[in-house]
Amino acid sequence: MTIIIAAGGTGGHLYPGVALAREFLRRDPSAKIRFVGTRRGIEAKVLPHEGFALDYISALPLMGLGFSQRLSALCAFPKGVWQSLILLRRHNADLVFGIGGYTSPPVLLAAFLLNIPRVILEPNAYPGMANKLVAPLAQRVFLAFGATARHFASSKVRAFGAPIRQAFLDVSGRSTSAGEAKDKKTLLVFGGSGGAHALNLAMMEALPHLFKDGTLKSQLSVIHQTGQKDYDMVKAHYDAAGLTVEVMPFLFDMPTALRSADLVVSRSGAMTMAELTVCGKPAVLIPFPQSIYQHQLHNAQVLEKAGAALIIPQAELAGQKLAEVVGALFRNPHRLQQMGERSRALGRTDSAATIVRECLQLVQGKARG
Repeated sequence: MTIIIAAGGTGGHLYPGVALAREFLRRDPSAKIRFVGTRRGIEAKVLPHEGFALDYISALPLMGLGFSQRLSALCAFPKGVWQSLILLRRHNADLVFGIGGYTSPPVLLAAFLLNIPRVILEPNAYPGMANKLVAPLAQRVFLAFGATARHFASSKVRAFGAPIRQAFLDVSGRSTSAGEAKDKKTLLVFGGSGGAHALNLAMMEALPHLFKDGTLKSQLSVIHQTGQKDYDMVKAHYDAAGLTVEVMPFLFDMPTALRSADLVVSRSGAMTMAELTVCGKPAVLIPFPQSIYQHQLHNAQVLEKAGAALIIPQAELAGQKLAEVVGALFRNPHRLQQMGERSRALGRTDSAATIVRECLQLVQGKARG
């Protein structure tokens, strides 16, 4: 059996695909998994590290851009469909799985034209344009949030949660509970796979305020993923201030870092929300204000409403405010623990297995037909 996964551009689109790929292989070690992406996204960097094959097509983002860029994206679409038709025939695909973003539509359309079973995953609380466009072509629409169902045909919808990589569920790397007694508390800061400039600047301003409290300075360690563009600037700032912070441009081993964290400061992409809740982590969330349809804000509000997170709008983000919020939480272990428990209550650990089981039934039904 050959499964083609159209996912890429950002970690929020790619990592659910990686989780599903590993679950397909767990169920059927002989299965062949191939990803389809572009040279623009992070897939070319991440997938070799994860051990999966990657094919490229021509595809460009359409939403949130100027007229000339939209025109270029529309012109690239027929070429992407043609390339996808060739790829699906060449690999004799049995299932095509789309996870939103600009890579999915040409591959899903090609699968429809070839009558190959096809499904999509919408990991956000509010669906993106790509998934809304291809949903009529899909036979199943898997959702991370039940409230998203109103945007799709009810007969296709399955609300199974967002698939999480097994490394986040590995009991041998047990997650520490927020507020749990240990020598040092850990603050994990990251702005998604590409980093977040506004968050990086706020943290550079916040740490001196945080470390004014001598007790907190001796008890707190910081892990900060900056993204490639800001890495040198942030690292130099911390070094010049004499602050010991673990700074890196990209965190390949996010499961280990997240399990060790007592509090997370991050954006609120769909996969970040799923990983936070599976690991039971409290968070301070800064939704990306330019996200299409404000989907990061919708995601963050789900956790905030449950009492698992606090939201700081980017318009209100400043170093001193961030330091006040983070410091207050670390000085209140009971609240941290309570937020962690409420976060864990939202997590779903069987999403990948349930989605894959449904996909295999779909493929077997096509074979019988």
